[in-house]
This record gives sequence, structure tokens and C-alpha cells, in this order.
Amino acid sequence: MAEFTMELNDEQKEVRDWLHGFAADVIRPAAAEWDEREETPWPVIQEAAKVGIYSLDFYAQQYFDATGLGIPMAMEELFWGDAGIALSIVGTGLAAVGVLANGTEEQIGTWIPQMYGDADDVKVAAFCSSEPDAGSDVASMRTRAVYDEAKDEWVINGTKTWATNGGIANVHVVVAVVDPELGSKGHASFIVPPNTPGLAQGQKFKKHGIRASHTAEVILDNVRVPGSCLLGGKEKLDERLARAREKAKKGGERVKNAAMATFEASRPAVGAMAVGTARAAYEVALDYAGTREQFGRPIIDNQGVAFQLADMRTQIDAARLLVWRASWMAVNGKPFTAAEGSMSKLFASETAKKVTAQAIQILGGNGYTREYPVERMHRDAAIYTIFEGTSEIQRLVIARTISGMPIR
Repeated sequence: MAEFTMELNDEQKEVRDWLHGFAADVIRPAAAEWDEREETPWPVIQEAAKVGIYSLDFYAQQYFDATGLGIPMAMEELFWGDAGIALSIVGTGLAAVGVLANGTEEQIGTWIPQMYGDADDVKVAAFCSSEPDAGSDVASMRTRAVYDEAKDEWVINGTKTWATNGGIANVHVVVAVVDPELGSKGHASFIVPPNTPGLAQGQKFKKHGIRASHTAEVILDNVRVPGSCLLGGKEKLDERLARAREKAKKGGERVKNAAMATFEASRPAVGAMAVGTARAAYEVALDYAGTREQFGRPIIDNQGVAFQLADMRTQIDAARLLVWRASWMAVNGKPFTAAEGSMSKLFASETAKKVTAQAIQILGGNGYTREYPVERMHRDAAIYTIFEGTSEIQRLVIARTISGMPIR
């Protein structure tokens, strides 16, 4: 077990500086263009693939970093560059985590490489959980998977929404109901391979922020996938469902569902994304406050501005520490006895919204224009309190965890 530390080692610092350079030289100069175009920035993703950032090997190295700091460090630097483009680069990771959290070794080895492709033929993947009537309330999920024993195939029908890379992905990971009577405990995750008949992109959403990241509905109409595409395998699923039925009869403890396992693993990473966006806005505001003069002196000489910057920096550092703690705990098998993963996402995402709003205020009229990046950063920051569990859901998870109440 790695000791918890707030100091990056030399190798981590080297990776951080490399990522920061890519974010500064490649991502940030392209940010405004792709935000306006509201399209997937394939050239930037391909450039990330060429240098090794968009690759299974890179994310595996960070994911298995014994300190737990590899992923949050990478997320912070990339999202410091731009949230929309960075999400296009890392969005595949959520689907990969879904396979890592629920799949067998064979499934991991087979499907995750196909999610990324290679530098000459870049691919993306999508994790499909939310539905039009089931976002935070995963128990209301309606997408159904029915087993066809004669053909050893699963037949999936339903509509998913808010799917990053939905419809344009090479591989889709779909969460579906296999036993409606068990509610959220009756869910399972499935791989939908490339070019599977019946899967189609629905509405592509035009969003307030992260506009360079593709978000769309995914329609599943009698989609048939082989039995081998059930993550974890049928034997494991049958055992889990049997335990859930028995505990339901006894009113016993909860069983973790497939979507929740993925979100628990990814929440600190989302917190790190928020830290990156907040830090970027803070740095713009700090630089502006030191050079912008009013009444014959830099505006940072005014306490009203200086105190805002002091609070911004304090909140960013506090958010990073919560993210690092949760990431270290997750990698080292420490249970989130006080919902530390949700704490990190909650505080970091709320900090990003607040800090980016303060940055606009410090820049005044300039901050409200697209000539400066803080208005885009503020639009981007709004998503952190919504996706992968709203702030309200994080508070609910924290409250129920510390009180001993069940999390449904």
C-alpha cells in the first residue's frame, strides 16, 4: 500500500509537465474554435493519440499508479486546457472504467483496445446509463435486456440519453434491466460491438457548455449481442441476482448495481476535471487583476478583488486535496466510509462553478465576452454539478452514508 502524500514524485512531475505542455500548446489554442463548431475535435484527439496521451497504455499507467494520483493529475492538466476538448479525449475512459469495474479479464483485453483504436485510426467509446426518465433515479431505468437461451444472445431494447460519444462510438457499454422486480439491483452491463444492427444515434444535444464533446441519445431497437458481451458473464450475474432476491425477501443489505460501480470509481476523476477548469479561470483572473489598472493602480490592490482571489485559490487547493484523498483511498482499497468519493466531486464541482463566476466578475465586462476564455470556462463548469451524479445526489449519498441509511 502506498503512503498518502501530497508531493508528486519525479516521474509524476514529468508526466504532469508533459500533459501541461500538450494542454497549453495543442488544446487551449483550439478551444474557442471547437466550442463554436460544437463538433468532436478529431484532429486534436488524433494528435493526442500520436503523442501517446489518447491510448490504453497511458490510461492504464495512470489508473494503476499505486499512489492513486495518476488519473486526477492527468484530468486536472487536460481540463486546465479546455473542458470540452479534454472530455472528447477522456470520454472513452468512462466506458473503459465500466468494463474494468464489471468485466472479466478476457473482456477487458478484448474490448478496451477497440475503444481507442490507434494513432492512424482513432476510435472512441460510449458509456450509456442515463435515460429520458432515469437520470439520478437509476431504479427507474427501462432499457431491457432479455436472454435468448437458444441462441446464447441478449436482446436489448430502449433509449439512452446524455451519452458522451453516443452513436459515434466504436464500442458502446450499455446498462440495462435484466430483472425488473429487483429495481436497481437487477441491472447489468453489456458490450455492444461495432456495427451492431439496431443501434442508432438519436438526438444530438446542443449544449450550454462542453460543446466540443459529442453528447447524444442512443436508440437500441432489438439489438442482439452474444452472451459473451454480458460484462462479468452469466454465471456471475445469476449468482448476484440470486443473492439480491434472497436479501430482498429478508429486507437485507443492498447489492451494488453496475452503473453505481462505474460512477463510484469515476467520481474523484470528475472532481479533478472541475479542479482543472477552476484553476484555469483563477489563473486568468489573477493575471488580469495584476495588469488591469483602475484609478491609477492594479485592481488587485483593491481588497474586494484580492480577497476574492484568496478565496478562489483556497477553495481550489481544498478541492484538490479532497480529490487526491479519495483517489488514494480508491486505489489502495480503502472503503469510502464517509462517501469520500462523493465529497470530492461535490466540493470540486461546486468550487468550479463559483470560481469561474468570480473570474468573470473580476474581469468585468471583458469577462462576459468571448474575447476572454472565462465565459466559456463558466459555461463548461456548470456540467460538473450535473453529470455522473448531481450535487444534490452527492449530498444524499454523503448523508445516507454517514447516517448508516441505505443508498438505493
